[in-house]
Amino acid sequence: MIKNARLTTLAKIIIPIFLVSVVVIIMNFALYQSAIEEENTFLNTTIESFGVTLAPHVTLKLADVQARSATLYIRLAFVIGAFVTIALLSLFIVTYKLAPIRKLVSVAAELSKGNIEENLLKIPNDELGDLTRELAYKIKATEENLSVLEYALERANAASKAKGDFLSNMSHEIRTPMNAIIGMTNIAKSAHSIERKDYALGRIEDASNHLLSIINDILDMSKIEANKLELHKETFVFEDMLKKVINIINFRIVEKRQKLTVYVDDKIPRLITADDQRLSQVLTNLLSNAGKFTPENGTISLNTKLSEDYEHGCEIQFSVTDNGVGISAEQQAKLFNPFEQAESSTTRKYGGTGLGLTIAKRIIQLMGGEISVSSVIGEGSTFTFTIRAEKTADSEKDLLQKDKLDTNNIRILIIDDDEDIREYFVDIAMRFNIACDTVASGEEALELMKREKYDISFVDWKMPGMDGIELTRRIKEMDNDKSVAIMISTAEWQDIAEEAKGAGVDKFLPKPIFPSTFIECLSQYLCVDLLDEESKNKTEKIDHFEGYRVLLAEDVDINREIVMALLEPTLLEIDCAENGVEAVRMFSEAPEKYNAIFMDLQMPEMDGFDATRNIRALDNAASKTIPIIAMTANVFKEDVESCLAAGMNDHIGKPLDFDLVLQILRRHLYQQRPAKERRKNERRQSKSDRRRGADRRERDRRHNTST
Repeated sequence: MIKNARLTTLAKIIIPIFLVSVVVIIMNFALYQSAIEEENTFLNTTIESFGVTLAPHVTLKLADVQARSATLYIRLAFVIGAFVTIALLSLFIVTYKLAPIRKLVSVAAELSKGNIEENLLKIPNDELGDLTRELAYKIKATEENLSVLEYALERANAASKAKGDFLSNMSHEIRTPMNAIIGMTNIAKSAHSIERKDYALGRIEDASNHLLSIINDILDMSKIEANKLELHKETFVFEDMLKKVINIINFRIVEKRQKLTVYVDDKIPRLITADDQRLSQVLTNLLSNAGKFTPENGTISLNTKLSEDYEHGCEIQFSVTDNGVGISAEQQAKLFNPFEQAESSTTRKYGGTGLGLTIAKRIIQLMGGEISVSSVIGEGSTFTFTIRAEKTADSEKDLLQKDKLDTNNIRILIIDDDEDIREYFVDIAMRFNIACDTVASGEEALELMKREKYDISFVDWKMPGMDGIELTRRIKEMDNDKSVAIMISTAEWQDIAEEAKGAGVDKFLPKPIFPSTFIECLSQYLCVDLLDEESKNKTEKIDHFEGYRVLLAEDVDINREIVMALLEPTLLEIDCAENGVEAVRMFSEAPEKYNAIFMDLQMPEMDGFDATRNIRALDNAASKTIPIIAMTANVFKEDVESCLAAGMNDHIGKPLDFDLVLQILRRHLYQQRPAKERRKNERRQSKSDRRRGADRRERDRRHNTST
């Protein structure tokens, strides 16, 4: 391209010069020919006229003609030389001066098309090249900035649209349970039967819990946006955490008649240290989604596996699989993005905030893991994630207590038409060296039990042909009611309890069955005196706080009413203060009267923080030691830290978790039991002294009267 441009330029310069030179040469030749013809005419005329030889003046004339011819030739040579010189000069200019400019023009044309990187090397290393190179860098930087700005604008528009859709969905999601709460409240008020009221109250509870989960998702999302989502590690029993999750979501699974299986890797430590609440939140979200997007009679599975084991910790992998509607590749790309959902219509159809997976991903990242999804439309999805957890010193505690429970002499029979369930039981039995046989129907079980003896039979409720209740009745008749029959089912025990007990069922276990539940059942019936120590401790706890008194500082009437109603069965005595000033006054007037203080934070006249500081500043011993427990809707970590910094001892979030309230009361009130017993004894002694004094005075009075 550059060569062609050079030839074009050279042609534009040389052709005009060549034409001018040709014109000059033609003119000179014309003059020359005219002079020659003039001289020839003169000579011919002279010769013809005189018929004589040339005279000297004629010779001179010829010399003049020759001189003029030589002059013409010199002019011609000059013109030709000038032409050649101009041509060479033009060639030099085009070759050495205009060529770089032409090259720069060509490179600039390529740069304008966006081919910057590959054309930078073509720019010459001179002043013009430096200028062009600098211009190219500026163009490149401008294009990059424009690309960034365009991408940022696109993301901002998408985020704005997503947040708009999110707010629209939130309005729907919040109003739906609120509508249920208000509607069912009116139904409960107008209902005449207890059953109808109980039904309405149950629906109100479900809607309230759903609304609370929405609020929690929004709060968690705000923490993520502010980068304030943090973990609180505690040591917990891994299987117990899984049981809690299953208990939360299982009723939805039962409603849709879905099958849920859980596999727990026996290599996972029994006790681990992590944030069990956040881990439960992730699993609950994934399993709830699986149940939501899986049709009736579908299957859902939760598999856990020890993926890595090291000295003081481990990595655990979780997989939640379903055979539901599936997720497209396009939807998967934005599945974990905040304020975005796979499809807005999906939210309307299935419900939910669309924040669950975003929150789950952040929690998993904080736990040192990652989450991924694989899915096929119409076939289902699998969500897989990992977490890192710490192992504790007693993680290897023997679940079986083998020194007390001899598994080598135990034989069990599994009767279930589901092959996966049978294989799962066999796997658990093999872990603990327990002999286990399986059959798929009641008829097979009866034939087998005619030949073999089993310590415990695990019987599925619903089976084709003979169901579990009828099978249990026949087993009991066959063995004179000596064998133990455990019924397993996804159904609610209340639905079949009366009929099952009438048939002789000894115990009911809800599916899915966990290894620890399985072993506890064996221990209960084959080694009755070996109840787990923790279970004993739980059964021994009696939540009666008779003789204790707390001060409740709360400015909202209904909140005071709720606390007093919830704690009424515990026999705890409660005095109420409607603001911080009143709470300080009531405590300062009788500091020994109270065993604890429930303190709201936001109250008129004096808030909970100032009230706590004023109580701690009082000049008496009780003010320094009395437990002050924050009872507030402020539930962020910084709120809890602010409460502790103000001098409070504990924190309870609203709405109240009754079990947590009892747990905190046990923690703080039972510590005072010895002192409390002493005070009660002192009061009894004081009453006894007063009684004896009164008796003495009565005797003296009677003696004086008789005298």
